[in-house]
Amino acid sequence: MPTDTAAAHRAIEAVWRLESARIIAGLAGLLRDVGLAEELAQDALVVALEQWPARGIPANPGAWLMLTAKHRAIDRIRRNERLGDKLNLLGRELEATQQDPAAELDAVLDDEKIDDDLLRLMFISCHPVLSTESRIALTLRLLGGLTTEEIARGFLAAEPTIAKRIVRAKGTLASKEVPFEVPPPTERPARLASVLEVLYLVFNEGYSATTGDDWMRPALCSEALRLGRMLAELMPAEPEVHGLVALMEIQASRIPARLRRSGTPVPLLEQNRGRWDQLLIRRGFTALLRAERLGGPPGPYLLQAAIAACHARARTAAETDWAKIATLYQVLIAVAPSPVIELNRAVAVAMADDPERGLQITDGLAAEPALAGYHHLPSVRGDLLAKLGRYAEATEEFRRAASLTRNIPERTLLLQRAADCSAMMEPTDIV
Repeated sequence: MPTDTAAAHRAIEAVWRLESARIIAGLAGLLRDVGLAEELAQDALVVALEQWPARGIPANPGAWLMLTAKHRAIDRIRRNERLGDKLNLLGRELEATQQDPAAELDAVLDDEKIDDDLLRLMFISCHPVLSTESRIALTLRLLGGLTTEEIARGFLAAEPTIAKRIVRAKGTLASKEVPFEVPPPTERPARLASVLEVLYLVFNEGYSATTGDDWMRPALCSEALRLGRMLAELMPAEPEVHGLVALMEIQASRIPARLRRSGTPVPLLEQNRGRWDQLLIRRGFTALLRAERLGGPPGPYLLQAAIAACHARARTAAETDWAKIATLYQVLIAVAPSPVIELNRAVAVAMADDPERGLQITDGLAAEPALAGYHHLPSVRGDLLAKLGRYAEATEEFRRAASLTRNIPERTLLLQRAADCSAMMEPTDIV
């Protein structure tokens, strides 16, 4: 039955966003070529755009797209001698299933095989042979189903730049002959760390945008969470996967309270906790419990999730268990040493003990090369100086922090804090 064209296109867009990763993963599992798999999946999408408005939406649109893409793969193999030599056996296998529609549909709907293919695609999209920027772009394109335009908009990058990254990434995977497989046990921890890093980088860019007019880009947070939940189902025995999901769930729960109507950010301790999303908090607690029950030494994501849980459990900012948070940061530093983590520990120590101790830790980080140009260092220092009544110094630190950030709402907030500290200065401080 014919379908309204606009309605058909909306359905195709929705199905593509849900099913594209499964289709590309399934094709890549057969072809061992990520670039060709995406191209054939896009071919199937074009056929759907041509046929569904006239013929109606199929009963199982995801399976329809997969079957169409597989048939395109057979056609490509038949007319491409290079592929024909390389994939002769594959072509015979595909043709055999094509002769038996029931077997073909069963193959498409084999959830266990699809899950295996998805996991392989996730590992190859985040392969360390690619740059961080390329891993992010390729993951969002292949697993997130985002268009190049959507990825560029999310990261405030030029669309041609993102397109080149994706093309180069697929070319690198092909030239390096990266196998389409889950890495062996000896390589798995490092490769999994790469996947988790990509997901958390995407989430963080949505949670606190590094540049531009927007303080947050929630769509990126949602995409990272969706992929994280998918990974948790594919790798249920990995504590760090559940730890990352828990961390993102709890942090995402704060999104409704992180922005004033004026568009300026609301610091954590000033947020209306009644606006935090309790469903996401409960999901985060569940993921954290799953990670803890798996046992073993806690990893960095699990520890950060435990810190986020301390904030989520406090009904008010005053009830926050800062001593526990400071202890967790101390453990986190031992597991994953980082001056950024040490800066966060300084804040926790200041809140649990006194600002002077926190300031001492912060001042010890002034010479850290990794924090050169990091606007949170002068911002934290300004906050601690203000707590100690040293308003002139705090004013300068907030102004310096504002000059370093590229995010406009954050700059506005920092300049306001500088102005507030300036207003608190004694006449002798101004002279």
